[in-house]
Amino acid sequence: MRLVLNQRTIDEFSWVDFIIGVLRVVIIALIIIGSWNTLASGRFTADQWISLVISGLAQGSIYALIALGYTLVYGILLMINFAHGEVFMSGAFTAVFLAEAFDRSGFLNGSPLLAVPLLILFAALVSMSVAILLERIAYRPLRNAPRLVPLITAIGASFFLQYTFRGLYGSGFKSYPTVDALRGSFTVGSVTIPISQMVVFAAALVLMLGLYWLVERTKLGKAMRAVSENKEVSALMGIDIDRIIVFTFAIGGALAGAAGVINGLYRPQGVNFFMGFVPGIKAFTAAVLGGIGNIPGAMLGGLFLGVIEAIGPNLVLAGLGIPGANQLKDVIAFTMLVLVLIFRPQGILGERLAEKKA
Repeated sequence: MRLVLNQRTIDEFSWVDFIIGVLRVVIIALIIIGSWNTLASGRFTADQWISLVISGLAQGSIYALIALGYTLVYGILLMINFAHGEVFMSGAFTAVFLAEAFDRSGFLNGSPLLAVPLLILFAALVSMSVAILLERIAYRPLRNAPRLVPLITAIGASFFLQYTFRGLYGSGFKSYPTVDALRGSFTVGSVTIPISQMVVFAAALVLMLGLYWLVERTKLGKAMRAVSENKEVSALMGIDIDRIIVFTFAIGGALAGAAGVINGLYRPQGVNFFMGFVPGIKAFTAAVLGGIGNIPGAMLGGLFLGVIEAIGPNLVLAGLGIPGANQLKDVIAFTMLVLVLIFRPQGILGERLAEKKA
């Protein structure tokens, strides 16, 4: 009997689970040690930590807007649109030429309350058009194919869009002109907050709340939720599945285009044909962090990722004695993806799916 029990114990032992368990312990220990060393040293004041959090919320709100495109498409089609970063790029890269024209004419700084919304609207329309074409040409013919096929197609579409826009606009870097109204800062207590950060966060928050209202309170949103739950039953109830899917891609693309202009005004440099890759991966990380397919989760995941990216290098990496910690913020973001997959694969607000649905 003892031999049988021992053999069963050996058979049930998993080296993968053991290694993941050890990795969890090591990661938690490093985070605790690094954070303790940083806080104990008093290297940063409370005001500096607050400033880092505010900066993280501004950047995280941009990630959240892009992440919503990933989570909307996944919620409807159960596929990851890895070309979504290029949808973000298409709006931002195209709108920079309009921004330069506005700047040359004096319209951008003369009437910023009108010029900036026009830039956001223009970029949203460009990205929306690209997203709709992407769905119609690349994804719709493969809707009933195995999941690996549209995934590979999305990667191919990503490269296609990158080099198409390189051919259209060139390979050089461009930058958004500076908006005088976004310069300067204001003080709350002893904390200095740049105006640009507050405007970025406020604009992104309005767009995110608008999407939430659309999905939760309108007839189209109800149809989107029905299609996400069960396409066959939705079709029997008279819902046009193709129309809802196209609408989903359009909304996700519009939000990505708006995020492109907001990001360009917040961080003007670095607009080129490859600019969508890293923000796209980070936004995907945010979507997974919040719970892929969950709209509030994507919003929360983006904000959380931005804050972690802002404070992580100074809080953990600097405390571990790693030189150039602030240059490793991208490492923090991608490490977050690994940590989520290890500790909570379904994300913060996600639910464990049954094997049949997953």
